[in-house]
Amino acid sequence: LEGRELALGNRRLLDESGLDAGALADAARHWEDEGRTLSWLLERAPVPRVLALFAFGDSLKEGASAAIAALHGRRIQSHLITGDNRGSARVVAEALGIDDVHAEVLPADKAATVAALKRDGATVAMVGDGINDAPALAAADVGIAMGGGTDVAMHAAGITLMRGDPRLVPAALDISRRTYRKIQQNLFWAFVYNLIGIPLAALGFLSPVVAGAAMAMSSVSVISNALLLKRWQPDTHTTGDRREQP
Repeated sequence: LEGRELALGNRRLLDESGLDAGALADAARHWEDEGRTLSWLLERAPVPRVLALFAFGDSLKEGASAAIAALHGRRIQSHLITGDNRGSARVVAEALGIDDVHAEVLPADKAATVAALKRDGATVAMVGDGINDAPALAAADVGIAMGGGTDVAMHAAGITLMRGDPRLVPAALDISRRTYRKIQQNLFWAFVYNLIGIPLAALGFLSPVVAGAAMAMSSVSVISNALLLKRWQPDTHTTGDRREQP
């Protein structure tokens, strides 16, 4: 700008530029403690110096606290992985009751953090909506993209929520478990039908007409059991009272 090289970024940029916060250090600490996101305006040339400090604030999404409580109720540990400063991340984590915080994380390091959790033996579900979240969404066992997020995040995720409501995250886990249980039930009853029907038919105790009717009834029972899932509704008012194994 008019022969001056300017840069805008976080604290990492300030440190990498070898500049000191100077008179703005106290204000930076104060705003970090309030949970603000900080951006430093620097002049790199011709005279390297700090020009200004911007502090941004944002409110938590409605339902975020209920979503974390619901996950804890299912004995699922929560981690906050963010590129924001530690003060802002700590304030958010304390407000929501999040178990662990990883702050000032670069986009590539988000995926590395997910990989580290997986190496520790955890099954990891990553929730995100931004371009920077895409590598971590792809690296997780299950990537969950929020509705209204970026296209790249939705392409990288295995699940895309239709709305940006955090309470739909535990709801998505709930319907997936219910679906898996239905699959198990249907496979069990299909196996029982065949275990009984095939030997009877082979021994001549079951006429083709009865066998065909039994096979039709088997299909009807499996489909009817699966259709019971249509009665399920997401509990977006949950407080995490239920106890389920992950």
